[in-house]
Amino acid sequence: MFTLYVKDVFSAAHRLENYHGKCEELHGHNFFVEAFFSGETLDSDGMLVDFKVLKQYVRNILNILDHKFINEIPFFRERASSSEYIAIFIFQELKSVIKEKNVSLREVKVWESENAYAAYGE
Repeated sequence: MFTLYVKDVFSAAHRLENYHGKCEELHGHNFFVEAFFSGETLDSDGMLVDFKVLKQYVRNILNILDHKFINEIPFFRERASSSEYIAIFIFQELKSVIKEKNVSLREVKVWESENAYAAYGE
């Protein structure tokens, strides 16, 4: 089994409604995102999939969130804009665009600070 990993970053604002603390106020983060992909079959070039393909998939999804107020994105109107739900959102969106049959998305990590992240995988 091979694992490929790509990372990227986006900046966005959010507020955690019903949090009852400082994070209930509007604030922003530079969210660092890590995506882990896996598969077993290499192509004729010896690659699972070209990293540039995976990086573009991730960038396209993060563009949905970048420099936005996350609470106003339809997915988050009925759920918290927590790092956990951001990880689920990115995972689901990313999984839906992968066209390569020999690779699957394993996990997405969303770092809201340099020492705290939420991860989601299936």
